[in-house]
Amino acid sequence: MTEPRKPNRNQMRSAARLYAVQALFQMEQSGQGVDTVRREFETWRFGVGYEDGEELAEGDVDLFRATLEGAVSWQAKIDQMTDRALVAKWPIARIDPTLRALFRAAGAELVEAKAPPKVVITEYVDVAKAFFPEGREPKFVNAVLDHMAREARPEAF
Repeated sequence: MTEPRKPNRNQMRSAARLYAVQALFQMEQSGQGVDTVRREFETWRFGVGYEDGEELAEGDVDLFRATLEGAVSWQAKIDQMTDRALVAKWPIARIDPTLRALFRAAGAELVEAKAPPKVVITEYVDVAKAFFPEGREPKFVNAVLDHMAREARPEAF
C-alpha cells in the first residue's frame, strides 16, 4: 500500500482559499463568528476524506486564518471595492452569497498585498470554477477581481 502524497505548498494555498470562501459563506448564512467557523474548519474540514475515496487537500492554515481575519477586518472596504466593480444595478447585496464570500476572501488578499494580484485573481477564478463549473461566473469573477485589484494595487499593473 502506498503512502498518500503530501500536498505541495501551492496546492495547500489553493485549498486554503477554497476553505476561506466556504467559511465566509457559512459565517454569513449561519451568523456564526469568525473564531467558531475557523475552529470548525481547521478541526473537521482540512484534509477530510469522503466516501468516494477522494480526499480534500490539507489547507495552508496561516493563509486560511489571514484571509478570514482580513475579510472580517476589511469587509467594509472590500465590499465598497466590490460595489464599484459591479454594474450599478447589481450591488453586492444582490449577488450570489457564494460570490460575495469569494469577493471578500480575494479582497482580503488584495488589501493585505502579500500575493501578487494576478496570482490572487487566477486562484479565485479557479475557486469560482469549482463552485460554478458550467456557468459564466468564472468570467464574471475575473472581471470584478481585475477591477478590484487595479483599485487596491495600481502599482502592480
